[in-house]
Amino acid sequence: MNQVSRGKQPSLSQLRAFAAVAEYLHFRDAASAIGMSQPALSGAVSALEEALGVQLVERTTRKVLLSPEGERLAVRARAVLDAVGELMEEAEAVRAPFTGVLRLGVIPTVAPYLLPTVLRLVHERYPALDLQVHEEQTSSLLEGLAAGRLDLLLLAVPLGVQGVTELPLFDEDFVLVMERGHRLGGCRDIPRSTLRDLPLLLLDEGHCLRDQALDICREAGRREGAPVTTTAAGLSTLVQLVAGGLGVTLLPRTAVTVETARNEALETGYFADPAPSRRVALAMRAAAARQSEFEEFAAALREAMTALPVRVPTGG
Repeated sequence: MNQVSRGKQPSLSQLRAFAAVAEYLHFRDAASAIGMSQPALSGAVSALEEALGVQLVERTTRKVLLSPEGERLAVRARAVLDAVGELMEEAEAVRAPFTGVLRLGVIPTVAPYLLPTVLRLVHERYPALDLQVHEEQTSSLLEGLAAGRLDLLLLAVPLGVQGVTELPLFDEDFVLVMERGHRLGGCRDIPRSTLRDLPLLLLDEGHCLRDQALDICREAGRREGAPVTTTAAGLSTLVQLVAGGLGVTLLPRTAVTVETARNEALETGYFADPAPSRRVALAMRAAAARQSEFEEFAAALREAMTALPVRVPTGG
């Protein structure tokens, strides 16, 4: 076995083919996922089995199963591929910071309001950076970051996720949005306790802003079972429901102008200090190959966001 291993070293192409088969347990799907033909993928897996002297998969007419040895070695194969990916990232970062691809994940309650600032900064300061934006909910973004599908996230924190480093950008207050003529319209010192019994409209399950709003309401003493309507998939729909008189909602300050300025049927009210707020940050994998680059990017974003209605921490 040792003679076989020394004579025939596995190639990255073979490892990539086997890792894809281990993930999809289907040759056609695995081949499509990595851009290989099915015969080429099957041949690569067979060549890897020959190089290792181990049967990795059990082929049947219906499906593909990993052998017990294949189960163990699939973990190793993925670790090797991840390490090679990190090596390439490191080489790219050393060669020329702020060049190449940066895959940025952004949550929906941040994207429409902060991306103009982010894109302007990249265009003006980092023109060689190929920024690719992916708008997804927090759970999907974290999965993408862990899997290496995404490089950097822009979202609300804290996350409390092991292996993820947060780079705070700013804090922003929540604003109460209501139908015009509401008794709280235009108020600037609304006590949090007011949230106890208001008919509250929130985003659907899965949005972190929904969870944040519910936490604020619980802190304000809102009783369990108080009316909460959850029929909106986005903030634009949410404010239309408010304008229609179905209830009130909470918006982060960065979203207020975009979502309310075009609708005369809406009014806003501001909470007494300290107002309920959220923190927005960049998040990266701990000890990421491009850590220093991402830290510099965060510092540049803090500077660019001082013009927004937010509180940027001093000293970064």
